[in-house]
Amino acid sequence: MAALRYAGLDDTDSEDELPLGWEQRTTKDGWVYYANHTEEKTQWEHPKTGKRKRIAGDLPYGWEQETDENGQVYFVDHINKRTTYLDPRLAFTVDDNPTKPTNRQRYDGSTTAMEILQGRDFTGKVVVVTGANSGIGFETAKSFALHGAHVILACRNMSRANEAVSLILGEWAQCV
Repeated sequence: MAALRYAGLDDTDSEDELPLGWEQRTTKDGWVYYANHTEEKTQWEHPKTGKRKRIAGDLPYGWEQETDENGQVYFVDHINKRTTYLDPRLAFTVDDNPTKPTNRQRYDGSTTAMEILQGRDFTGKVVVVTGANSGIGFETAKSFALHGAHVILACRNMSRANEAVSLILGEWAQCV
């Protein structure tokens, strides 16, 4: 807290308050990391929230970033004529949790295998489908075959399996 107060940043967010023995630091390119002095380890995620953070924006007006003779980055406040190793932008960090694409498809009981596999190419893939001579197994085998997969039909009845193969090949011939 004394370092924050010295840098003119004595207002802290209690959610981001660090446990005893921890310190928040930054890399030269603006990533925030956390030093655990008790266990002598560092990590990218905040020890309480589990979030990654990065510095947002430029240094405040009147501030300058310098490097000392040991390669440590420090900051010069020309307005108040003082220096600190604490980045003044730490008060304005932003969460950097990459968002996953939200293109997840939702399916229900009326969704067909063809709809699920739409846009996918299974060329060169080998697929084994059990019960492929009827019902869900047949529709699944047909869909994989129409999407380029080499499909192995695992069936108990050889004549019904041959019939299923004929139907799939007939539909495949119509598509080509």
